Amino acid sequence: MNLEGYYSTGQFAKLADVSVRTIRFYDRSGTLKPSYVNENGARFYTDSDLVHLQQILLLKYLGFTLEEIRQMTVSQTDSRHLLSSLRLQQKLVQDQIEQMQTVSSLIDETAAELAKCPEWDDFDWKKMLDLIHLTGMENSLASQYRNSTNLSARIDLHDRFSVNRQGWFPWLFSLLPLRDGMHVLEVGCGDGALWTKNLLPAADLSIALSDISDGMIRDARRNISASAPEADCFSYYTFDCSRIPFDTDSQDLIIANHVLFYCEDTAASLREIRRVLKPDCTFVCSTYGSCHMQEITQLVQEFDSHIVLSADHLYDRFGLENGRQILLQSGAFEDVEVHRYEDSLLVTQAQPLIEYILSCHGNQNRFLVERYRDFCRFVEEKVKDGFTITKDAGAFTCR
Repeated sequence: MNLEGYYSTGQFAKLADVSVRTIRFYDRSGTLKPSYVNENGARFYTDSDLVHLQQILLLKYLGFTLEEIRQMTVSQTDSRHLLSSLRLQQKLVQDQIEQMQTVSSLIDETAAELAKCPEWDDFDWKKMLDLIHLTGMENSLASQYRNSTNLSARIDLHDRFSVNRQGWFPWLFSLLPLRDGMHVLEVGCGDGALWTKNLLPAADLSIALSDISDGMIRDARRNISASAPEADCFSYYTFDCSRIPFDTDSQDLIIANHVLFYCEDTAASLREIRRVLKPDCTFVCSTYGSCHMQEITQLVQEFDSHIVLSADHLYDRFGLENGRQILLQSGAFEDVEVHRYEDSLLVTQAQPLIEYILSCHGNQNRFLVERYRDFCRFVEEKVKDGFTITKDAGAFTCR
């Protein structure tokens, strides 16, 4: 039976230069389902499926597990995502190139040190341990990839559909008391959006960007280099904000944009931030309130009541309702002012909302893998006349 635009399993395997057994394995595991199954159970695939398969093969080549591939590609079943998919793949390749260049440099250094040491006991074995750690790389690339692209999906939804046209990052930037000669530290900088979405003032600044994720820092460096190649005021660090490797009283301004509710010990992180902040200088931190994006949770649970987008209510840990009290009780700050960001989302396109939902820290991918097309149709119906989402966010300025 010939269907125009469709390939049989054998034809599809030949087109992709893989075995029929591989195609059947991906079908059984739910990694790549056929676009059409006839009444006799014969499977048929399309060009869109071929794009999806190529992405799967690349991720497999890069060392991801089947479960990780399934989670990362669940939203890639529509050909509209081809460009996005290619860009994400390019970033993965860039990450591997950077890591392999680091490995290559360390091999050269290790070999040179070995050549200079007549006795094994004189050799600095720490270099060899560093080399083993780098070449192992474990699963860090996978988690960094997910974190970075998930953040991009969340920012994109706000950028495209916010009613307040000023935008979150320009609004937050307006709270920063920037002036000549300042040393600025942003903890949890993500992909550097606070700086790429704002024009830097003419002030002579020293800006340290930090994140707990190496992948985020790589993205921040790339993004800032692309948007402001002449800017030489940035430096980049990877560390946990509860252990900041800076001197006491060394920073004029510290920023924590949607970070504190992720800290294991918020009080310890606040004390560390206060330690490195100069007396009478400013700490700016942002967070959400309890109503933030509540309509998205309602939407997914209407589709499937088993879906939980986040097991944690982050605003309970540090939110607009309790943040001022937490900041004052920490003993780190005496003067805390609350600023609320007035905004909402009016979403008129399904795909950005779907990508936002897939980016959340929940169990949604487990329930949407098999029902992705049904979910797309469900969301498209919801947004056809505009879908309003509450935004409940703001910031504290502390001294």
